[in-house]
Amino acid sequence: MLEISNLVKRYGHDEAVLKGLDLTVEGNSVVAIVGASGAGKSTMLRCINRLVEPTSGSIKLNGNELVKLRGAALRRARRKIGMVFQGFNLIDRLTVMENVLAGRLGYVSLYQAISRRYPPADIERAFSLMERVGIAHYANKRADELSGGERQRVGVVRALMQEPEVLLADEPTASLDPRTSEQIMILLQSLASELSLPVLINIHNVSQAKTYTERIVGLRHGKMIFDGAPSDFNQDALDAIYGGIEAPEEEVAEVPPTAEGVSHDQA
Repeated sequence: MLEISNLVKRYGHDEAVLKGLDLTVEGNSVVAIVGASGAGKSTMLRCINRLVEPTSGSIKLNGNELVKLRGAALRRARRKIGMVFQGFNLIDRLTVMENVLAGRLGYVSLYQAISRRYPPADIERAFSLMERVGIAHYANKRADELSGGERQRVGVVRALMQEPEVLLADEPTASLDPRTSEQIMILLQSLASELSLPVLINIHNVSQAKTYTERIVGLRHGKMIFDGAPSDFNQDALDAIYGGIEAPEEEVAEVPPTAEGVSHDQA
């Protein structure tokens, strides 16, 4: 369970970016975080994994208070927070397998990390997860030789290699074409169910948020002004979140779950 209470983030003396957010996410919920640029969506995710330091408030992951952690305790806690990035954050010159195994860096010794001598169980799990998302045949291929969708799948598997207790996805489809972005959303939705993993997705595409998540949280100017089911996310909610400005909804190609790259086994 992820519990956020009265979360505030302020940079210097400027107006707070996050203004007392409260959010609880349980089980295998897939939650979309929507809002205009500057609403605080990315800041909220980065406060959770402590890439950004909260100004005040509480963030608990399965009862463990994250805000007060420092040093080794913080590094241990971060192992349980998977992160999928918009820009993939892969090391291009390394192979897919090497990038995936980077998800175990928090668990192995410095010698193992430098020499890339990972335990056999880690390698076996890496192959299993890569097979699950359809990239096992790219194991020895350099990351910079992959397409955007393939690179994002590598990023997802790397995060899962951490054996996370929560998965954060910061605009995971923004760099992808409409067809591929739908496939990634289907994948995240399926993995949440299979692994009983709560997933928070910061996303601009409202149509995808309504289609592939179970809950939508809307932010505006650092405040939460909507928290409910996609079926309740109506025009009034859109106007409240985006201030009457049309929400960004990319033109989405219809992609069935059995589209290329996402079979029934991979979806």
